[in-house]
Amino acid sequence: MSEAALGLRNIGRTFIQGDRKLEVLKGADMTLNRGEIVALVGPSGAGKSTLLYIAGLLEAADDGEIAIAGEICDAGNDASRTILRRKHLGFVYQFHHLLPEFSALENVVLPQLIAGQSKRSATARSRELLEGLGLAERLEHRPARLSGGEQQRVAIARALANQPAVLLADEPTGNLDPETADCVMNQLTQEVRGRGLAALVATHNMALAGRMDRILRLEDGRLIEG
Repeated sequence: MSEAALGLRNIGRTFIQGDRKLEVLKGADMTLNRGEIVALVGPSGAGKSTLLYIAGLLEAADDGEIAIAGEICDAGNDASRTILRRKHLGFVYQFHHLLPEFSALENVVLPQLIAGQSKRSATARSRELLEGLGLAERLEHRPARLSGGEQQRVAIARALANQPAVLLADEPTGNLDPETADCVMNQLTQEVRGRGLAALVATHNMALAGRMDRILRLEDGRLIEG
């Protein structure tokens, strides 16, 4: 826990809308430690998704510094950002974005092959992850044959496939019924704690947020504890 999995320092992001400047992030700071799961809350339009995209190196900040697993991100170098993202980060979205022509197993294998793993080791790890998430009987099913909760569990397995230091989730249960959402969140939390990674989860569900280790509230472009 001594080395932060993710650190954001003085992150600023401004969007230009016509002749207006919209400051979405104004010196946002946070530290995410290994083994903890943190809720990111705030009203719609507050900038939660923008913060996740910046933390996930999918979007550049205008100001500030990002450190992932002790490595400082070079904001101006796309190649180094891609390497850091592939090496340390996993993503779970509100919509699962599974590849429809591939089975559940293949959807989890593919990112590992892209990262240079052998097909044999990637398949073995994918089986372990999917079986651990209760999908042993669904390995060969394509997404169309899976329920919403099953699809989201495949998406979680895919996010964990390359053993990231940080898991970033944007409303991962937003499209699920309460019972399924509870099940998916339990499994996500179990995976985070069991594997010693860190997770930042954007959510509107305050009951869900209350079950996490900490709550970070995004208000007026800054992050506030509690």
